[in-house]
Amino acid sequence: MALADFRDIKLRLGQVNAAGEQKGVDALIVTDLVELARNQAISDAVLMSGDEDVRVGVLLCQQFGVRVHLVGIHPARSNQSRSLMQEADTVTVWDGAVVRSFLSCVPFVSASEAATAASGSVLEAQIRPLIAALSAAEKSFVKDQFAKGLGIPPEHDRALLKIGRLHFAEQTLNPGEKALLREMFVRLITTD
Repeated sequence: MALADFRDIKLRLGQVNAAGEQKGVDALIVTDLVELARNQAISDAVLMSGDEDVRVGVLLCQQFGVRVHLVGIHPARSNQSRSLMQEADTVTVWDGAVVRSFLSCVPFVSASEAATAASGSVLEAQIRPLIAALSAAEKSFVKDQFAKGLGIPPEHDRALLKIGRLHFAEQTLNPGEKALLREMFVRLITTD
């Protein structure tokens, strides 16, 4: 959606139906192509589509003297209409290297994941004093327990769970919360 805020860009999203499919975009693209061509507002149009339904817009646009350049992303040949490719003045396929030269992918992070990550850094800050209070011998003992696959010694685990109950504001922690606490403790103590 932020793309729509840029100058000289018209973002056409259409409507999303009950099945989660986007509808109406092709008609919007065709209308834009024809209107821009009719009003002599463009000399060339770059079209990123593969849908047969926009072919009529390409034909009408060309009747007004506009050249249409069809762009696809590899493997475009398998998802672009052959008749659309034949109507376009030029057809270009961008491979992964070309796309990466101007676009990067940032993994989607949901609001709950972002809150968990923020909560994780707070939780780490709450666990660090527990680790800092351990003597060098205790830290060595705990690390040795991990190496043997014995887990966190009970006295340290109880202190850790107490931190977790305060952090999560719950009297009883669920298995996921306990696992998160223990994983953080192990990671922090082994990197200490």
